[in-house]
Amino acid sequence: MASSLILNKRITTTLAKAKALKRYVEPLITKAKDNTTHSRRTVMSYLQNKESVTTLFGEVAGRVADRPGGYTRIIKLSAPRLGDAADMCLLELVDFNDIYKKMGLRKR
Repeated sequence: MASSLILNKRITTTLAKAKALKRYVEPLITKAKDNTTHSRRTVMSYLQNKESVTTLFGEVAGRVADRPGGYTRIIKLSAPRLGDAADMCLLELVDFNDIYKKMGLRKR
């Protein structure tokens, strides 16, 4: 799921999985800010996907370089899942949401 989040910048999942994934991904993004061989190998040991590591250290780390933390956002969806009524949510990387940029909204 972490590789999918990094590659797609946004995924839809259950609320419990999103909270667990947030705690897993945010330290990896922090580690990606420091582009050294050691940090690349450490992140690679967690993700096990070369494409996602390349995207994380290139595109994602470039956008979150000045952000002190809070790289992901959980948006709860209104309708629960039909099969088991699990709470659904949208987990996204904060700096990759173009809707807020188009509307001219800024973070406070």
